[in-house]
Amino acid sequence: MTTCWRRVAELPGWLKAVMLGQLVSAAGALAWIYLTLYLVEDRGMSAQHAGFAAAAYGVGLLGGNLSGGWFGDRFGLRRAAIASQLLWAVACLGMPMVPTTGLAVLAAIAGLCGGASRPNLSALVATALPAERRREGIALSRSASNAGFTIGPPLGGLLAAYNFSLVFVVDAVTSLVLAFVVWRWVPRATRIAAQHTSGVWRALVRDRSVLVLLGAIVVVDTAYRQLFATMPLMLRDAGSPAAAYGVLIGLSSVVIVLLEAPLAIRLRAHHATRVIATGFTLVGLGLAAIGVAALGVWPAIVGAAVGVAIITGGEMLYKPTATAHVADAAPEGMVGRYSSLYAAASISGMFLAPALGGSAYEHVPDFLYPAAAVLALGAAAAVLLSRGGARDDLPSESTGPRSSESVLRR
Repeated sequence: MTTCWRRVAELPGWLKAVMLGQLVSAAGALAWIYLTLYLVEDRGMSAQHAGFAAAAYGVGLLGGNLSGGWFGDRFGLRRAAIASQLLWAVACLGMPMVPTTGLAVLAAIAGLCGGASRPNLSALVATALPAERRREGIALSRSASNAGFTIGPPLGGLLAAYNFSLVFVVDAVTSLVLAFVVWRWVPRATRIAAQHTSGVWRALVRDRSVLVLLGAIVVVDTAYRQLFATMPLMLRDAGSPAAAYGVLIGLSSVVIVLLEAPLAIRLRAHHATRVIATGFTLVGLGLAAIGVAALGVWPAIVGAAVGVAIITGGEMLYKPTATAHVADAAPEGMVGRYSSLYAAASISGMFLAPALGGSAYEHVPDFLYPAAAVLALGAAAAVLLSRGGARDDLPSESTGPRSSESVLRR
């Protein structure tokens, strides 16, 4: 832990400011959490129409994650990150004022703006650090956001009980804080002529290991998000109180905040694909533990606790490593677009997990978690088999991407 804090102190001052801004923004990221409840309770929408509006937000979020990096590569990561935060704040402030008929459209626009921010911030962190420090930088960035997420939901609950509109105001204000931090402290970039200005798909075809990794992330994220899609149903049906589920997820977040960055520092010299595959394997084993509990071999809450603990370990291994590894693989001038592709793959489970998991849980509940475990383990094997060699897999000072904004000056 001492080593971790020492290496945090060695980061550029502006990058530490951005991570603090991410913590503040994540603590106020309440609008999407309480959107459906707000639409039903405060705007009088039916559950079905509120669901459609929430789905529109999800579609926008996916589109933002896919397109945000293109704008970052084209207009600059710093500029794109600021613009997306400002537009998100405007969308949040507009939510309580827009007529009910326009809420679905505004929700889609909000998702587009919010989704576009993520790959650009990730690419900013990745391109600011030498290749051998990229994994720990991503892990520290994730830790800052996760620390904020542990604060946000209870705060949002208090605000919603008093005045639901305050949820959107707080989200807008904290987003403006992050936009200001990026504007004030992130240095302007010296533009670098990109070797590749188009042809991202051609670049991916030339490096099929990245394509395999992105596909594996989609599979694993769909399996992983059964923790949020169907595990609450399993625990409810087993007679466990809802608070027990909340405690498990909360403890998982705390563990990630405390241990993910030190773990990334400890493993920084290990092959990325091996670390990612190990993380996928742990996700599969954790899902298998939950599946055993679902079969009644041991109490559901025990299986859930064991499964969440193992899956949390896997998440800490694969998420920061895969994020940095995709950025490392990006050709010059394409870091934003590669980060967008990873960001979109890494949230795909938000849409796939409830649909696939919900159907499986209703019709073949005993099959759901074993199948999810097999998928995660299969993804681990696919990533290992696709390895391009140690030269593409180990971080070094001489390798890694240089985006159109990778040389920064004060």
